[in-house]
Amino acid sequence: MTSTGAKGETTTTRPRRSRADKATAIVQAACEVFGRDGYSRASIDTIATEAGASTRTIYNHFPGGKEELFRSVMQWSSERVRDEQLAQLRRYLDPERPPHPDDLERDLLVLARAWVGLMADFRDHFSLVRHIYAEAGHIPPEVLEAWQEAGPRAVGREVTAAMSALADRRLIDVHGDPAQATVHFMALISTEITQRSYWGLSPLPQEEADRLTAAGVRAFLRAYGSAG
Repeated sequence: MTSTGAKGETTTTRPRRSRADKATAIVQAACEVFGRDGYSRASIDTIATEAGASTRTIYNHFPGGKEELFRSVMQWSSERVRDEQLAQLRRYLDPERPPHPDDLERDLLVLARAWVGLMADFRDHFSLVRHIYAEAGHIPPEVLEAWQEAGPRAVGREVTAAMSALADRRLIDVHGDPAQATVHFMALISTEITQRSYWGLSPLPQEEADRLTAAGVRAFLRAYGSAG
């Protein structure tokens, strides 16, 4: 942006960031810091440095300090991952367009691999989740509740609906409990990969991750495959 001074000189000024832009920059920086340092060790001073802001600016945006900022970070990050997970669910396992029985294993596998791949696409988020499990006793309960509702529970409800739709079409047998089938599916496709890669911090070779995901899908279908 240019302007003309009192003596006719042309000067250049930087556009000022809006309040919303500043808040976004703070949340993005805080996501990285919390993912690296955890909730207990992260400090407002460190976050301010990473965000290129003053501590006063952070408190102006987040008067509740670290607790409020962490809650905002978790909600923002969880919603981004949730939206991507749900987009993939609708792409590969849309309840309105059920797969052909012969394609069910293929579609579940494509979905599972896409979801596991999100650990690399959203590394800061999954680092945050790793710290949440490690530090749950030090994180305010209302923050944990907000995270669950913004991300895991919302996704779980949609997957449960998809499992119910598959059961209605006799593609799987959920044994009267589609929510439990959802829990088992999520665990079988990702738990070993998550644990062995430390929530994506040390990614497994792609061939090994694919093998584990395929084994999880096969185990799920052995437990929940339709009898006919």
